[in-house]
Amino acid sequence: MGYAGILVHVQTNKDAKPRLECACALAKTFDATLIGVGAEIFPLLAPDYGYYAMQAEWYGLLRKSVDENLRRARVVFDAAAQGRAKATVWESGLRVPIEAVAEASRGADLIVVGATNARRQNTFEDVPTGELIITAGRPVLVTPARGRPLVGDKVVLAWKDSREARRAMSDALPFFQRALSVMVLELCGKDDVADAELRTKDVVAALIRHGVVAVPKVVVGPGDARQIAREADAFGADLIVAGGYGHSRLGEWVFGGVTRDLLRQDARYVLLSH
Repeated sequence: MGYAGILVHVQTNKDAKPRLECACALAKTFDATLIGVGAEIFPLLAPDYGYYAMQAEWYGLLRKSVDENLRRARVVFDAAAQGRAKATVWESGLRVPIEAVAEASRGADLIVVGATNARRQNTFEDVPTGELIITAGRPVLVTPARGRPLVGDKVVLAWKDSREARRAMSDALPFFQRALSVMVLELCGKDDVADAELRTKDVVAALIRHGVVAVPKVVVGPGDARQIAREADAFGADLIVAGGYGHSRLGEWVFGGVTRDLLRQDARYVLLSH
């Protein structure tokens, strides 16, 4: 089992380089098709109040700038993918980036993005990672801007007995099957230890049936992202797999505390599924 199609949003700024490098490396590891998406748009112009020529010129300059950015993104993509993917697909256009990436994900098994705190996001140029996780219907691998290349020998599955965690477990099977060991970690209150031990043992048994080397671990604690990170460090894992939790409220996306903090951390790779 593997990922046959890996998708990445391609930009030319330095913060985007780790995500493209990660996507290319994974395409080589899984012998996958690499799908690059170049998408950018600019804000609509305000009412011109008669300044037609000035606004037309401004529109032309904005369009020329975006077209040049997309052209350079294609050059960067082709150079990075050379010899590392069995096939490549390039999709590009004057579009809202998250809409373009979410639409293109229908042809992919995994989306590779950058950490949300890598730089301040501009929705005309960037893809809001949290929103993409909730809307795309595909697992999203978040790459740290300052992290080393993904090894994946040790992986932590942050378990919560929910639909999202079960989806993440299934989506991450290609990583689990390549790992030397997977820790199924549940953080719980002191009165819930016995039930947590039963749940993690069930998950470990399911993974073993897929040929995964897995061990359970239950830790009493607050269940926040910092504790998950500490357990991952102690285990020697550079990849955390978890369910992504969030919903839309009054036109804005609201995320669970652990999901939000995992998106903001920039020390390790995180795979999230909704």
